[in-house]
Amino acid sequence: QVQLAESGGGLAQPGGSLRLSCAASGSDFSIDFMGWYRQVPGKQRELVAIITSVGNTNYVDSVKGRFTLSRDNAKNTVYLQMGSLKPEDTAVYYCAARVNQRTTGWTLYWGQGTQVTVSS
Repeated sequence: QVQLAESGGGLAQPGGSLRLSCAASGSDFSIDFMGWYRQVPGKQRELVAIITSVGNTNYVDSVKGRFTLSRDNAKNTVYLQMGSLKPEDTAVYYCAARVNQRTTGWTLYWGQGTQVTVSS
């Protein structure tokens, strides 16, 4: 089993910034990709940004140029630096990690979610 511990989030004003962190922990696992999704009530969960084990990143168009995803492989942690925040960025943000374990194979794990609210 792998656990994802999220931190960060909260309230920010439009134009402000926030940083989300997500650390994966467990035993005997390797990570394919990690990243963040977000969801607002009544809508499907959408990809925000992911980063692969070799550092390739992919962002949803609406956050390109504003959000930056980075990864510390030694700590199995990813950081989402969010800038120039807009009210439409308000959502619950979920960390995700695709993990390979010898006993279970490939599994997509989710964090519990952290609320990000952008409002004046």
